[in-house]
Amino acid sequence: MHRCGHIALAGAPNVGKSSLLNALVGQHLAIVSPKAQATRLPVTGLRTDADTQFIFHDLPGLLEPGYLLQSRMRELALEAIRRMDLVLHLHPAPDAPAPPFERLAGLPQPPAAPVLVVYTKGDLLSATRRAELEREALVVAARGDDGIERLLDRIRPALPERDFEYDPEDLGVQPVRFFVVEYLREAAFELLGDELPYAFTAEVEEFRESERPVYIRVNLFVERESQKGIVIGRGGQTIKALGAQARARLEELIGTPVYLDLWVKALPNWRKNPSALARFGFPETSPQLSGT
Repeated sequence: MHRCGHIALAGAPNVGKSSLLNALVGQHLAIVSPKAQATRLPVTGLRTDADTQFIFHDLPGLLEPGYLLQSRMRELALEAIRRMDLVLHLHPAPDAPAPPFERLAGLPQPPAAPVLVVYTKGDLLSATRRAELEREALVVAARGDDGIERLLDRIRPALPERDFEYDPEDLGVQPVRFFVVEYLREAAFELLGDELPYAFTAEVEEFRESERPVYIRVNLFVERESQKGIVIGRGGQTIKALGAQARARLEELIGTPVYLDLWVKALPNWRKNPSALARFGFPETSPQLSGT
């Protein structure tokens, strides 16, 4: 009998959820940045080993929201947690012990699914401290797949006995359009300084996959007219760099040449605008998901 289940990678912002997802599936699906809150929408990655299919969900970081986009991100994370078969509570090993998951998530009680504490960034610990932590919890480091097999061995028996949901050859479930936006956002986090990436998003306007190279027209949105020039850069150098980095990721993902046609527009205060957020994939959810 096969095992197949949904596993949440959950925790505070910047605890290594996306790096762990990429290590687990062996593909750069989720964007990675040293800056917090890079993940906005859940990213699903698949790993199928023999008779077990792991469906991992990299969720937005659980934090106290400061504006509407962050509220919607938190709601999406909590909504996903309610559908999971197992929740991995990720917490940086240097900051152990981890708080109770329900306190971190602002929930009145633990989620219905079992919660397994997993300490990330184990490579930052001394050998002695790591050995101490490993007596009470799993410790992993995404770099070098450190601890990945031990983690999979712990997850496997916790998953339900049921048929696979996806083709065993698949690594992800989201369409290429989703990753166009994500890889552009990842490039923005790397190339646009500290604050501007949080005001930055993208939307695919046209996608012609029958052409070679694949033609993708994308609108890049910022919140103020004055930010457009920063994204474009002197002589268009910044927007060219954004496109080049995202294009390389996309070509690796889909295995074919890509042409990105990028245009920059201002959409004032989109992070606080309900209709704009719904347009970008952050609809209003049920009030009970707030955890209050």
